[in-house]
Amino acid sequence: MKAIKFKSLSSGSCGNCYFLGIFEESDEGSQCECSVLVDAGVSPRRLKKELQRDGLTLDSIAAILITHDHMDHIRSLGSYCKHLRFPVWLTPELSKVLSRHFLTARQIGGLKRELSEGWNEIVPGRISARYFIVPHDASQTVGYAIRLDGYRFMIMTDAGRMTPEAAGLASAADTVVIESNYDLEMLRGGPYPKVLQDRICGGFGHLSNAECAEAVRDFAHDGLRNVFLCHLSDHNNTPELAFGCTRAVLDPSVRLVPLPRQTPSPLFLL
Repeated sequence: MKAIKFKSLSSGSCGNCYFLGIFEESDEGSQCECSVLVDAGVSPRRLKKELQRDGLTLDSIAAILITHDHMDHIRSLGSYCKHLRFPVWLTPELSKVLSRHFLTARQIGGLKRELSEGWNEIVPGRISARYFIVPHDASQTVGYAIRLDGYRFMIMTDAGRMTPEAAGLASAADTVVIESNYDLEMLRGGPYPKVLQDRICGGFGHLSNAECAEAVRDFAHDGLRNVFLCHLSDHNNTPELAFGCTRAVLDPSVRLVPLPRQTPSPLFLL
């Protein structure tokens, strides 16, 4: 029997990296047939260690998809390229940026795979992905819709606001990973200077709990099975606040999970 599984290695300004794979389930156990990573914000050593806890190896990983060029998303990409040699899928614009970036310029070389508009075959016949642009103050920021043997997955992290394209893709997904970064009251009453507060909530920073909940309410549909809340702020949010805000607008049959910031999540069966 086929199964789709998902794991967050880290989710927040300390680092971002997500694992998504197709598994074969049998009486003998569970075997990952192929998988992808989204972003490279944890070290190769930590990646290997945390996957091993779930009986996984690096051998199944077919590619990395990159969302944008902020440090918490590409901190270890140069090391991945040098030591792990995964193909790196990214937009033409991000390809140019990372070809010049001090962390990746010397390593990314022939590992780059440029995404075209529409669906791209990452693992032929098994995993395909398409990117969509989201507003965020990086060189370019994208989210991804991913199909794994027909299963529909969507991830959007680091987004200043929801877009019609993102909402449309989410409304057709079985599982959505979406940012729920901050509570506005905590942000305005917290330690950040006003210029940083304004950057966060100015439309090119991050989604608040309320904005996330509004987006989830609008894209929720009968086929939605899981919503994971990602990139929660350590200073301006709590898992309880993020969960409560979205839970109030989401059908109770849909699993809702705030992802931990600095520690790995369980390996979720989607």
